Amino acid sequence: MSTTRYAVFILLRATEQWLRLTRDARRQLSDQHVGNALRKLPALKLRYFDAEAFSADCSDIMLIETTDLRQHYDFIEMLRDSPLVTAPYFEFIKVVLTIEDGFRDFEERQS
Repeated sequence: MSTTRYAVFILLRATEQWLRLTRDARRQLSDQHVGNALRKLPALKLRYFDAEAFSADCSDIMLIETTDLRQHYDFIEMLRDSPLVTAPYFEFIKVVLTIEDGFRDFEERQS
């Protein structure tokens, strides 16, 4: 049996405070808080998606891929303690936890 791979989609909305920052300041904040957290959590892989041109619901989507939900939990706690959430620069709109190829794993376990 293979290791369960999770994909967590986090829908975010950038606040006006974030948009008022320069692009350089945004990069620095992201690296300081997201980058540092990821360096401490090697089981996480992060991908960013911009949605603001296509959705009024959210401006950004983070895709976290991992086999370790505890590291994902720690990542979210680190974000919640950072200015990215406390200033607030971003609001969490929705979190969707998925299992990659879950049906295949289920079928393997049933046979």
